[in-house]
Amino acid sequence: MAKKSQTAETKHAKPHVAVFATCLVDLQRPGIGFAAVKLLEAAGCRVSVPENQTCCGQPAYNSGDKTTAVDLAKQMIAEFEQYDYVVVPSGSCGGMVKHHYPKLLADNPHWFERATALENKTFELTQFLCEKYEPDIAFKKYSKSVTYHDSCAGLRELGIKQQPRQLLNKINKINLIEGEEAETCCGFGGLFCVKYPEISTKMTDAKIDDIVKTGAETVIGGDLGCLMTIAGRLKRRGLDIEVRHIAELLADMTDQAAIAEGPKAGGG
Repeated sequence: MAKKSQTAETKHAKPHVAVFATCLVDLQRPGIGFAAVKLLEAAGCRVSVPENQTCCGQPAYNSGDKTTAVDLAKQMIAEFEQYDYVVVPSGSCGGMVKHHYPKLLADNPHWFERATALENKTFELTQFLCEKYEPDIAFKKYSKSVTYHDSCAGLRELGIKQQPRQLLNKINKINLIEGEEAETCCGFGGLFCVKYPEISTKMTDAKIDDIVKTGAETVIGGDLGCLMTIAGRLKRRGLDIEVRHIAELLADMTDQAAIAEGPKAGGG
């Protein structure tokens, strides 16, 4: 059984969970956010999506704009600290909140305390569903073989490795094929792919070569930036391999077109 927080259970019959949707999910693939909400509700959570959420500040932080990063961190903390948990369908943005907010605000005791409190109750989606509240749903069959891409931030900052695989293995008769380079960077790296496009493309091609070797029909991951990078390059190379976020599979919300594909026939 999934481990449950005594603090949350004391406050409410159901833990009140805030979903931090992330910029990419909100602007490029909102279905991932809806899938996350569906899974969290199936796990017995009371779910909110705060309307005033904005960017976590990672692009500013990575580009050296500390002032903007600090302002966005404070805004994020003020918006989300009232909830029992904060769940993020992205290891990258989750890592920003958990690892970099306390560092950014270390010279301000008041904000450092608030940043640390938020750090302790912020989880990446698969981490939360494995370690805190397990969704009570019948996982449907997924007929296509899949391979999983471990995103750098989720793997190296948050230690997310077995959690998504544990959840995927609950899907009826799933054929999960591991790539030899599953943990290798896809070449996205946020601003890295913009500043160094030639290097980034070579890294993405190496990742795709490994995906092709697995023979999998679908690439699954937990970070939309990585998935968009992989999907775009697959399409440019003319390779017929789908790319989807893990939340879409787990929530049985694969009716929409795969990432970087056009709408399905008859669909919106």
